[in-house]
Amino acid sequence: MISKLYAILGNKQFLWMLLVINVFGTVYGYYWYVPQLVNTPAIFLPFVPDSPTASLFFVFVLIAFLLKKNWPLMEALAIVTLFKYGIWAVIMNLLVLNVTGSLHWTGYMLMASHFAMALEGMLYAPYYRFKLWHLAVAGIIALHNEIIDYVFMMMPNYQQLDFFRNEIGYFTFWLSILSIGIAYFLGVRKNRLTYEMKFPR
Repeated sequence: MISKLYAILGNKQFLWMLLVINVFGTVYGYYWYVPQLVNTPAIFLPFVPDSPTASLFFVFVLIAFLLKKNWPLMEALAIVTLFKYGIWAVIMNLLVLNVTGSLHWTGYMLMASHFAMALEGMLYAPYYRFKLWHLAVAGIIALHNEIIDYVFMMMPNYQQLDFFRNEIGYFTFWLSILSIGIAYFLGVRKNRLTYEMKFPR
């Protein structure tokens, strides 16, 4: 079962399809942030578009795979941020649904796409080759973003949830810790599941 799954995930045509999907998703993600970015001080611009930057990391990972290479730092950044922001967006939209009693269809689309982000980052972990120091860098970046978002108030705009900003910040911190732990479990620990990216000639 697992070997059949990874025969599909490691297929070159499947990787190309996933690359195209992630490129379009990344572009759309940055477009979605435009209304917030135009009001963001220049110094914070690199830190605001969380989800599209996470998928951009994975785009670089996929390109490296297609070139039969590994880019360990991008792999560590991808798995940590894809899980963190993927699950974060799902939870935030569920909270909006709970608080307001309704959710626009785009909210359901965001939940599906962000859950897929979290899933793809973990599914490709057997192909990752990052070390503990790569994960440490990714962890610092993920936790640093909490300071930018919840100290300097650069978090994504969810006006319906402004009242819960402190609680969301606390939750997001621990979500970062969980994301780093998952990345360690799937990508660094001894005896983890590993596969090689091999394409037929």
